[in-house]
Amino acid sequence: MPYFEFHVSRLARDRYEFDEVLFALSGNVIFANFHAARVFAQKMNSKRDLVNFPEQAVQAGRLNAMGLIDELLHYIVAQYRQQVNPQALNNALASLNNAIGKDAVDATLKKFAEEFPSVAVYRHDIDPAKFLEGTTDGVPHREIVLEEMLMLWLANVNPAFSPFGELFDDSTLAKETPYKSLITNLYSFFDTQPRFGPDNQNLIDVLRAPAIASPHSLEGQLEFMRTRWMTLIGKYIYRLLSSLDLIKEEQKMGFLGPGESPVPMYKRGRGVDDLYPEYERFSRDLDWMPQLVLIAKSTYVWLDQLSKKYQRTINRLDEIPDEELDLLAHRGFTGLWFIGLWQRSPASKRIKELSGNMNPESSAYSVYEYRIADDLGGDAALENFKARAWQRGIRVASDMVPNHMGIDSRWVIGHPDWFVSADYPPFPSYTFNGPNLANDERVGIYLEDHYYNKTDAAVVFKRLDHWTGSAKYIYHGNDGTSFPWNDTAQLNFLNPQVREAVIQTILHVARQFPVIRLDAAMTLAKKHFQRLWFPQPGTGGDIPSRSEFALTKEQFDAAMPQEFWREVVDRVAEEAPNTLLLAEAFWLMEGYFVRTLGMHRVYNSAFMNMLRDEKNANYRSVIKNTIEFDPEILKRYVNFINNPDERTAVDQFGKGDKYFGVATLMATMPGLPMFGHGQIEGFSERYGMEFRRAMWDEHEDDQLVARHEREIFPLLHRRHVFAGVDNFLLYDFFTPDGSVNEDVFAFSNRSGNDAGLVIYHNKYSNTAGWVRTSAAYLDKGAGRLVQKNLSEGLTLHRDPDYFVLLRDQASGLEFIRNSKELCERGLYVELGAYQRHVFIDIREVRDNQWHQYAQLTAFLNGRGVPSIDEALREFFLQGVHQPFRELVNAETFRALLKARVTKISRALTLKGEMTSPLLDEIEEKYLRLAREAKRFSGGIGDEVALAKRVRREFEILLQMTADGRRQTATVTLRVSGTERNGVESKDQPSVVSGQRAALKYFKAQFGDDSAWATMCAWVFVHGLAQVQGDGDDSLTTSFAARSRSWIDEWLLGKLVARAFVDLGMSDAEAWRAVAIIKLMTTHQHWHALRDAQKGRAYLALETWLEDTEAEQFLQVNRFNGVLWFNKEAFETLLSWMFTVAVVELTVDKTDAAKNIVETHEVIKALLKAEKKSKYQVEKLLAALA
Repeated sequence: MPYFEFHVSRLARDRYEFDEVLFALSGNVIFANFHAARVFAQKMNSKRDLVNFPEQAVQAGRLNAMGLIDELLHYIVAQYRQQVNPQALNNALASLNNAIGKDAVDATLKKFAEEFPSVAVYRHDIDPAKFLEGTTDGVPHREIVLEEMLMLWLANVNPAFSPFGELFDDSTLAKETPYKSLITNLYSFFDTQPRFGPDNQNLIDVLRAPAIASPHSLEGQLEFMRTRWMTLIGKYIYRLLSSLDLIKEEQKMGFLGPGESPVPMYKRGRGVDDLYPEYERFSRDLDWMPQLVLIAKSTYVWLDQLSKKYQRTINRLDEIPDEELDLLAHRGFTGLWFIGLWQRSPASKRIKELSGNMNPESSAYSVYEYRIADDLGGDAALENFKARAWQRGIRVASDMVPNHMGIDSRWVIGHPDWFVSADYPPFPSYTFNGPNLANDERVGIYLEDHYYNKTDAAVVFKRLDHWTGSAKYIYHGNDGTSFPWNDTAQLNFLNPQVREAVIQTILHVARQFPVIRLDAAMTLAKKHFQRLWFPQPGTGGDIPSRSEFALTKEQFDAAMPQEFWREVVDRVAEEAPNTLLLAEAFWLMEGYFVRTLGMHRVYNSAFMNMLRDEKNANYRSVIKNTIEFDPEILKRYVNFINNPDERTAVDQFGKGDKYFGVATLMATMPGLPMFGHGQIEGFSERYGMEFRRAMWDEHEDDQLVARHEREIFPLLHRRHVFAGVDNFLLYDFFTPDGSVNEDVFAFSNRSGNDAGLVIYHNKYSNTAGWVRTSAAYLDKGAGRLVQKNLSEGLTLHRDPDYFVLLRDQASGLEFIRNSKELCERGLYVELGAYQRHVFIDIREVRDNQWHQYAQLTAFLNGRGVPSIDEALREFFLQGVHQPFRELVNAETFRALLKARVTKISRALTLKGEMTSPLLDEIEEKYLRLAREAKRFSGGIGDEVALAKRVRREFEILLQMTADGRRQTATVTLRVSGTERNGVESKDQPSVVSGQRAALKYFKAQFGDDSAWATMCAWVFVHGLAQVQGDGDDSLTTSFAARSRSWIDEWLLGKLVARAFVDLGMSDAEAWRAVAIIKLMTTHQHWHALRDAQKGRAYLALETWLEDTEAEQFLQVNRFNGVLWFNKEAFETLLSWMFTVAVVELTVDKTDAAKNIVETHEVIKALLKAEKKSKYQVEKLLAALA
């Protein structure tokens, strides 16, 4: 059969200087493959001003489509001759001779042969008239030229061909010959001939039909041919589909990047897009896998950050401090993913330097070979680090990049046939004149020139064999969503040697790492590997130039019989069974990867994308669709909000309640939580794969880290509750109008007796409603969808005598609800913007005969409290708490502070007593407290005497803070009974002198209001247990111990701390003051201790050190075998203990002044010993021995 391809005018051939190899002998262009079309297009574009007129660029795909349409029209004519009339064109010429005359016909044919010449005519090897007399393959040239002339006319009247009109302009032919009359008469001739085609038409109408159906679209005309002419052009169908693919490639070459995350829709028993069966074959989890919590670290960047943090050089894995591993373990991380451990491609670094990057590193994913990088310490350093990490329960994870290698890797040098390649550049405009990037003298590696100035992103690089001179153009790694990865070489997985080599590499990695993250794993699924590299005809267009390498599904399956990843999973299970395979897979492949291919875990990008964009209904649908199809898939999701090659967490979610809400979901949803590098610290910089250090000078956000410590890390330690799916339930949140608020995520989970309930509102708005009924999920045992209510999810009793206690980890509050109400109505919750509840420590209790829990539930009316147990005690301690709060409050402290005596006045009676309405009021209120404490404890003590004693202690405190040396001593003598009739005793000069020094030390304690409030609160609590009198003493050894015990048992310390906060103290200051009060209460009689064998100072110190609370207050700790104490804490304790002694000795009056001075001497001895001790406990005791 003669060539009937694309006719081009002599004028166009002269202008564009087309290479003769593009033309058949007939003179028609032959697009034998897409490369030929690209060469033809490049020739045209080289003559055009595309800088100023880019719209004039010629696209090879459209050229190819036009040529194919022309070829198919020729084929229709051939089919007509074969099926209807072999002499059709010969008869047509005879008819035309009769209609317009033989001379006119010959002149028109001759002019066509001149304007659209064959190769021989174009070279002037033969005259056009002589050419018309010849034949090709038995077909007269007159008939061939007549058919070509018909095609020329069809091209000129086809609007979709008009952009290329200069190639086949028929205006000269129409002007100088009866060309148009010839075509008209030719149409008339075929009107007399048998009809043809699917619509039984005139042959020329058949040929015109595609252009009439889709006048302005080449794709539309090819689609018309595909759908309407299938029976006529069957053998051309794959070429037609591939031609459409080439057009798609050119339309897609803008690299728009990944699209939005879609909601997966599962079809039971069906495969991904129905291409491959989706059977169930999960890999079995080992016991440690469900509780894995990963954190990613960009290796070189982290080492540089650690160097700054610890103020020393840390370059190797074995130099990473134990303290950092301790910190990771403390936070709840059980897996550490190192990004970029392997020996990297030197060419990758060189490319970045040539492109203008300052001090780059090679890309972590441009791997030279799979051995630990030399500058990280190699295998020895890795083993050191792994051993230390495992001591803390941390497994080390590594990347494996299966689909490509570095551009100059060992495999590229030694096995060029292992890569996707071509023998010619896929685009004629490609040039490779840059530097040789190879370090091996056997080969040259050349990046396409336009990469360096960023004007193009070529799909291939050039590998030149220096020994043979042969060149291969190897494709860069590419996932079709963006630019090719220019420092990589794409492996060809149709080659069984490649598949085995990659499997062996994965097994090698598995022997070093228990967790392997498989990068871009979805690109090696059969469906996508074919789509990207060997597309089925009609499905291509994702990677430029690959449409011409199209394979049918049958051809592809023959070369790659089974899923590569299924083979990997099976081999790893057999040869490295303690390995968790984690697949980075998108494109709706998540379920397929874990359920059918058997990966242990798979990326869940919808989590990050949908929650960030607050497409909450969509993400709830993701969960619902998954658990309805197979809940086991949900268990295998990797949930993250910070992926290394995407925006950072702080950039996407901020640092406020929304971030912590979504981070809470990540920590409590089934699956594997994965934290990004810098996520916890609040770093904003995204670390490129080529970073050796961070570019920005960022510092940890201490508040953000602290909030993680409070709100997120405790949840990571509870992954056993949340990781599985056997008891996972997702609930609908019903608002009062009966609708479901899709912005609220509510779910429960359970492991053994531990349960958790999480409720989070991912919206900037307020809402309220009920958590009651779960979404449907597949009960795999029963083979049906099941719904449960909240009470079933938490395993509660439907009994009014049962109550459920729920601690909210987010707020720190605990709530109580009646179990039967939860069963029937659900849990009512009000939520603000991005508010959450994380109910843990869920327990159910049965009420007692006094219905205490029922009363407390009614009293709280839905409110949360720090502790239900304490609230229950508070509820039944109200009789004690009410009078205690009337005494111990900021207002009372201020009033007492204001009432301090500042000069000798008539406020003192001759007995040293003080007249004061305030003290009268305090005595009266304390009496009420003492009576209630006596009633509550069943005591028999004298509450009236106790109230008077408290009044007396306040009199002492108020008077002993008087100003002036003489005044202070006088007041003290008066209140202690050592003065008579207002005149100092003559025999007391030494006592007075010693007491002045003692009281100077005493007064130094009261430098601020908080110290005064601390002392006042101690007066109220330290003797309270005296109301028990001399009754049953079996539970405590003394009233002091009982008083100390009641501070905790009766929650008095909590009330005191609250009063201190109201006075202006911080929480920490308030509770430290409470700790001091407890110590002063326990040791209020320390000054009375005596032992014939030990000095008073030694005995006192020994007693304090035997008290755990005192030891904690003094911050006693052992370091390097030495027991240390804190200087400031020790001196504070001495001051308070002396204050207690002064008050107690003064109240007792007997030899008060003498005893105060003696006690001060004990304090002075302790202070002197402190100076000798160097703050070591052993030396402190030795100094007193």
